[in-house]
Amino acid sequence: MATEHDNAACATGKIRLYVEADLVAEAAAGLSPDQSHYLVNVMRLEHGAPIRLFNGRHGEWQAELTRAHKRSSIATVRTQTRPQDEVPDLQLWFAPVKRVRLDFLAQKATELGVAAICPVMTRRTNVSRVKDGRLRANVIEAAEQCGRLTVPDVYDATTLEKILVSSDRQVMFCDEGEGVSPARDALASATKGPWAVLIGPEGGFDAEERAMLRAHPSVVAVNLGPRIMRADTAAIAALTLWQAALGDW
Repeated sequence: MATEHDNAACATGKIRLYVEADLVAEAAAGLSPDQSHYLVNVMRLEHGAPIRLFNGRHGEWQAELTRAHKRSSIATVRTQTRPQDEVPDLQLWFAPVKRVRLDFLAQKATELGVAAICPVMTRRTNVSRVKDGRLRANVIEAAEQCGRLTVPDVYDATTLEKILVSSDRQVMFCDEGEGVSPARDALASATKGPWAVLIGPEGGFDAEERAMLRAHPSVVAVNLGPRIMRADTAAIAALTLWQAALGDW
């Protein structure tokens, strides 16, 4: 069943879809079976209906549905509506959580403008497997709905030790320990550049992991306030603080 958001988008010609094809005037962009089903069976669009397309490289384009088929629709690209822009070089590193909250986390991180998300396995992580395809579907849908022109990269799960060794970016480590500066104060004196926000598991990092993080030269340990947050809430709070201090807010 179409939602109120879907109906409004249909009425104003603002349905946005992410495609892999190059976007140039008068090019034909083939739509996937899922996209075709959504447009034809769910939204009831017909030949000539306006939609918008983006691919993360060529901006956003107004297009026209020139083949409306429930399994293999085609849109013809017409005019560019927005030039390509970029998001800050910010990644979200997070210990995986259960499925529903993982979906929520991927969606909100996309809306908050991350360039990439990466599941990080820690000693207290209680989810042993992450479905990359599901994560990818969630970030694409969120990008389509929130108006951004890029889709976050989704990296394979790795361990905390490996990602710290392999990455040269600064890391905002959300630490629940005592004696840690509030995030607002720590970020006020931080420098721009490639960053990652690191969110731990529901049980928190263990003592050895915390010591390793606190000793790492590129890690900035911050406190998110007086209340204990769930992992998905902490991610939203941390990304918001970083965007306000160093990002595109």
